[in-house]
Amino acid sequence: MVVVASPVSTLQALSFSDPSPPYKLVPNHPSLTLLSNCNTLQTLKQIHSQIIKTGLHNDHFALSKLIEFCAVSPNGDLSYALSLFKTIRNPNHVIWNHMIRGLSLSESPFLALEYYVHMISSGTEPNEYTFPSVFKSCTKIRGAYEGKLVHAHVLKLGLEHNAFVHTSLINMYAQNGELVNARLVFDKSSMRDAVSFTALITGYASMGFLDEARELFDEIPVRDVVSWNAMISGYAQSGRVEEAMAFFEEMRRAKVTPNVSTMLSVLSACAQSGSSLHLGNWVRSWVEDRGLGSNLRLVNGLIDMYVKCGDLEEASNLFEKIQDKNVVSWNVMIGGYTHMSCYKEALGLFRRMLQSNIDPNDVTFLSILPACANLGALDLGKWVHAYVDKNMKSMTNIVALWTSLIDMYAKCGDIAVAKRIFDSMSPKSLATWNAMISGFAMHGHADTALELFSRMTSEGLVPDDITFVGVLTACKHSGLLSLGRGYFSSMIQDYKVSPKLPHYGCMIDLFGRAGLFDEAETLMKNMEMKPDGAIWCSLLGACRIHRRVELAEFVAKHLFELEPENPSAYVLLSNIYAGAGRWEDVAKIRTRLNDNRIKKVPGCSSIEVDSVVHEFLVGDKVHPQSNEIYKMLDEIDMRLEKAGFVPDTSEVLYDMDEECKEGILSHHSEKLAIAFGLISTKPRTTIRIMKNLRVCGNCHSATKLISKIFNREIIARDRNRFHHFKDGSCSCKDYW
Repeated sequence: MVVVASPVSTLQALSFSDPSPPYKLVPNHPSLTLLSNCNTLQTLKQIHSQIIKTGLHNDHFALSKLIEFCAVSPNGDLSYALSLFKTIRNPNHVIWNHMIRGLSLSESPFLALEYYVHMISSGTEPNEYTFPSVFKSCTKIRGAYEGKLVHAHVLKLGLEHNAFVHTSLINMYAQNGELVNARLVFDKSSMRDAVSFTALITGYASMGFLDEARELFDEIPVRDVVSWNAMISGYAQSGRVEEAMAFFEEMRRAKVTPNVSTMLSVLSACAQSGSSLHLGNWVRSWVEDRGLGSNLRLVNGLIDMYVKCGDLEEASNLFEKIQDKNVVSWNVMIGGYTHMSCYKEALGLFRRMLQSNIDPNDVTFLSILPACANLGALDLGKWVHAYVDKNMKSMTNIVALWTSLIDMYAKCGDIAVAKRIFDSMSPKSLATWNAMISGFAMHGHADTALELFSRMTSEGLVPDDITFVGVLTACKHSGLLSLGRGYFSSMIQDYKVSPKLPHYGCMIDLFGRAGLFDEAETLMKNMEMKPDGAIWCSLLGACRIHRRVELAEFVAKHLFELEPENPSAYVLLSNIYAGAGRWEDVAKIRTRLNDNRIKKVPGCSSIEVDSVVHEFLVGDKVHPQSNEIYKMLDEIDMRLEKAGFVPDTSEVLYDMDEECKEGILSHHSEKLAIAFGLISTKPRTTIRIMKNLRVCGNCHSATKLISKIFNREIIARDRNRFHHFKDGSCSCKDYW
């Protein structure tokens, strides 16, 4: 066992000439009763001064009460308790116990073990009130070894049969994953009360051994609410939400009164199910009927439930009614917006959080960074990076944060910074490797992505299904058919990873783009699941590339049946008809869209300038700088024409003259975003734009030339991938 310096100072307690007050008067002394109403450090110091003035500082009972308040009370101050403790000569076991308990509840539980060592060194024998706090500290620091040493002390003192010690010992072993030892302590004891049963059940449930936990639960002679809660919480935490909710119904039938902990687990199960609004609303009624509407944990749980069940409006209403929102309240609502793809709302709420002087934590940023990634809000992402770098380097969750930053930078178009973060990380999780491989893949750096995959496997990491989505995407974006085949086969045969829809989608896209429609059809027939809309849409896109009109009609028919409300299939088929000059068929598609009231998703492009994300729709004229934007568009078109650019009008879905078609193309959303970028940023500054749809052939050709004419690098992310336009060429090499 490690020996540390004694926390007891050599300072002597202040001596006073007055003798200590009579012991029988001390418990009810006015100075001590004042502690019950103390809620500030200044008041605490005043009470302490009064205790010294009256001579109570020489009395161990009075000092124990003062230490207890400082160390354990929510209104206390642990650092003040530590300073006070150093002035006490020969503290008794009560004072030691209060100090150890306070430290066990703090963010530095290892100090509780240090003080426990010095309690023994000082000659003060620990008792049954000492060990529960010591074992709690062993649990918090994941200190199974230290726990075993303390267990030996328990046996030496003959306290193993004490109810408090016995239960805390089982809990320590169970929460540290030492279920065999926890079970040994339980089995060797004659104490089989509900508390010890529940401690073991909680351990089994938290480790995912729910069947064993259920067997123990069935053996409990008398089941209290804590026992039921352990099972419901275990099912919810293991993702077995249907069983969690069924167990709750069983609890109600057994007429066991639920408590706040019960409801928090039930709300978690409802949230995970994503469709249990009825039960969630019942819990809300339970909360309101018992006057618990101000219980922040319950309200936060309700917000999370409504968010995950798709009722953002009700979640927002509850959130706005909270008077004193804590960081969890903000995190749940921000995370809810991100979960529902309401990224602008997530960032807006985050800014409100900062204005409310609430410090964000790692959970906040794990919701904010995906929102930045999806909106292309690189400036805000950089601010988060700086904040994490300055304030959170020592956090246990730091690997997840760095991984999320890699993903954000990659999706915002700055793959170089993503790579720098990746290279600086040690250790790296599998998710970290996956994020970097996927980042290179979406930027079209197939060679680098595949090289990174080889490096990952050589370092002993085993790839999972997400890894292979990144690897196959890299092959898809670069047309590496042979390599794609090889990795797909290796995934199944070497790594025993069963293909999922994204894997099949990559392969069918590769086959389709190569014109190997028979192989694509064979793979689709051999799939273990039915092809989804994305796969059929990919095949339809291949038909457009190879001008296979009849096959396109066959594929589109499947898409219409599978996703009758999805406009993408109609638009793609219209493109194919337009490319073939079949304008009557284009008109029929448009009529069908109108008759079925299906609206085409409008092209939308965004660009971030000075930390503000600006969005543009096709033909948009609502931007405050619209006049300047359209003047720049005219200049762009004029300079493109001088450079010999001829617009490709083949994908315009109207039968009109070429001049009108060219006008429509020049007002596409990405052209508006680029024009805004040119007038809003300094020369030679990189322009980054994000588009919700696939970039059209005309805009792709035009942007290549714009990058050369204006000497700008333009990084564009469309629905499928990134395009790096520079000096008149694109990183995709016209393969997209």
